[in-house]
Amino acid sequence: MFGLAFPVTAEVSLPAIIGSNMALQADKPVPIWGRAEPQETVRVHFRDREYLTVANADGAWEVTLPAMTADGNGAELKVVGETNELILTNVIVGEVWLCSGQSNMGWRVEQSDDAEREIAAAQYPSIRLFTVKRAIAEDGPQWDCAGEWVECSPATVGKFSAAGYFMGRDLHQTLERPVGLIHSSWGGTKAKVWLPREAIDSRPELQVIAEAWDRELADYPRAKAEFDAALPQMEAEWEERATAARAAGKAPPATPRLRTGPHSQYVPTALYNAMIAPLAPFALRGFFWYQGESDVGAPQLYAETLVALVQSWRAAWRGQTMPFVCVQLPNLYRQPEPTRSGWPELREAQLKLRQLPGTALVVTIDIGEPGDIHPTQKQPVGRRAALAAQGLAYGADPAEVFSPQPTATIRRDQAVRIEFKHTAGGLRVSGSGAVTGFEVADADRVFRPGRARIEGDAVIVSHPDMTDPVAVRYAWADNPECNLVSGSGLPATPFRTDDWSTLATVAHELR
Repeated sequence: MFGLAFPVTAEVSLPAIIGSNMALQADKPVPIWGRAEPQETVRVHFRDREYLTVANADGAWEVTLPAMTADGNGAELKVVGETNELILTNVIVGEVWLCSGQSNMGWRVEQSDDAEREIAAAQYPSIRLFTVKRAIAEDGPQWDCAGEWVECSPATVGKFSAAGYFMGRDLHQTLERPVGLIHSSWGGTKAKVWLPREAIDSRPELQVIAEAWDRELADYPRAKAEFDAALPQMEAEWEERATAARAAGKAPPATPRLRTGPHSQYVPTALYNAMIAPLAPFALRGFFWYQGESDVGAPQLYAETLVALVQSWRAAWRGQTMPFVCVQLPNLYRQPEPTRSGWPELREAQLKLRQLPGTALVVTIDIGEPGDIHPTQKQPVGRRAALAAQGLAYGADPAEVFSPQPTATIRRDQAVRIEFKHTAGGLRVSGSGAVTGFEVADADRVFRPGRARIEGDAVIVSHPDMTDPVAVRYAWADNPECNLVSGSGLPATPFRTDDWSTLATVAHELR
């Protein structure tokens, strides 16, 4: 924290994330920090205890409240300086999660299925909501952001993140604990804008991000001129699509914009600096990440970027291995055959996150809206995210709350046996009928629809014309026909057993 650029102040002050109506994290130490005059004595009072510190030469100060039990009764937190005092009211203690990503995380409750009913029922004074106002910072991590904590109610929930709210609501109801949700997202953004600069500079595999950005800046004048010339036609086409969408009861598409250039949300690190750094080290239980659509052009690079993001965010919260729940891309468009779109490979990149401890994947291959990149049924996304959080942070059996994932591949008797974990007592199909979604190939690398049968925690895949199958893929398409689920009804993740190149990834459309 003390490496950030601080504002000048003559009185004791706090960042926006520390305010009235906030939820503090239970069962772990809770930092409270702010600004004051250099060498000023600062006292923090909470729950009949006082914590004293002295601001350093830069005016930064911090105290740490000891681990506290969850408590939904609002209390007063007072910060007293030598010339002023701040009184925060209605502060509770519970489970706090940071929800971030791009437009599907930003998708609001009022835009989701059954919005009117959901909003009317959202009377949860023990759920607290904080939305970070969108901002850009190209000159390094910022000390503060804009936003305020509010109680969850029909008056406040409508414009909050739907996925975040539905996850938090399920946790609140299941754990019977207060919940705090911090929402920080921006539609259409790539993962690189949510990385700190040191994460890019310290990893050779991410140098391509900096190199690509240098090329974008050099090319920006030409791109801007071409965009400006084409804008009238694009706006006319957008108006037609927007009118059709509204007539169908759907949200209009995003307005035309140039997705490059300085002073924009597309600058690497700019959103981390402005919308994540100011939140650290506010005590959290974990992170909830819903992003990836903008990175389908470079899935191999995305796999590296996502790992760097998890590690760097954890480092910003002082090295804690906090749970990280990631939503895998859903089904999109009606293309049951394998495609070269990048969507299957991006899902694979997200699956690779399992190499890091304390991470879980929310599989949504069955609940997308094939013709719309923004599925409106966010309730099941939030429900599955809450289950994943329970498996990572609250002691639930992973076999019951995580989606099935392949663990071993065994070739035997003209077939391939795929063994799974997280099956909740055995695999099954969703609905009725045969297992669908599997393809198999032999040495010619031509995939054909496979015959699949379930044997407990495994699936046996074969083809009548193959005597030596060597590779299996499952749900490897934009919008696949697939129905393999766990005993709990959670869908199996798409996967492949081969590593055959299918897309020129890193060099493809980095901008």
